[in-house]
Amino acid sequence: MGRLDGQVAMVTGAGTGIGAAIARTLAREGAYVAVTDINEEGARQVAEEIRQSDGVAESWRLDVTRKADNVAVMDAVVAKWGRLDIVCPNAGVSTMNWVKDLTEEEWDYNFNVNTKGVFFTCQAAIPHMIRQGGGRIIITASMAGHRAVPLLAHYAASKWAVIGFGLSLAVEVGKYNIKVNLICPGFVRTSMQEREIVWEGQLRGMDPEAVRAEYVSKTPLGRIEEPQDVANAVLLLCLPEADFITGAVLDVTGGAHLT
Repeated sequence: MGRLDGQVAMVTGAGTGIGAAIARTLAREGAYVAVTDINEEGARQVAEEIRQSDGVAESWRLDVTRKADNVAVMDAVVAKWGRLDIVCPNAGVSTMNWVKDLTEEEWDYNFNVNTKGVFFTCQAAIPHMIRQGGGRIIITASMAGHRAVPLLAHYAASKWAVIGFGLSLAVEVGKYNIKVNLICPGFVRTSMQEREIVWEGQLRGMDPEAVRAEYVSKTPLGRIEEPQDVANAVLLLCLPEADFITGAVLDVTGGAHLT
């Protein structure tokens, strides 16, 4: 038996990277998983992988920046499986630039997905969780959400906002037995990070491999973080042993947030 047997989970940005790892991990523990992503094909592939491993999953295309899309997908998940126990607002984007060169379009792109998207996903989930007597919301933030990050000021600002939102939400919905926690990853091996390594190299006049080595040197545990490291932390917050944890901001960085 899995530790999440019979529970229903919904993960955004689950077509690749951290979201895909979260979806697979929750499914391995017996949860029915709604795999959602703006990349419909990516979400479909992850859901199919889960089913081939004897898990239960369905995929939905979801643009988290559209309120109506969040409501429609959440309603569809509940219509299919009857409840909604775990929601992981994980979809995120990044660009890199010096503030002096940053465009309004870059600023809005980061905030629309990283901040407004989290707001819409949480808002759509809350009524379902209230009706069933509780639930868990685990937001993917970032260690950039509580530190200074040159070249990522706009991204960091969007994640600082997410942490403030999540902590405030935890207080608001605690009376409904809804727990809200946040995970702050560090330097994670994803396609988004690979793009960032190239961008940072270009902006700082460095070889991408030198940038990668710098990330490792800034991580006390001495390696690049894997998506599974983040997924493992999400799972911990889904277990009965975490029933009295809400409003936590958990750094899962190998110590990189300390350097």
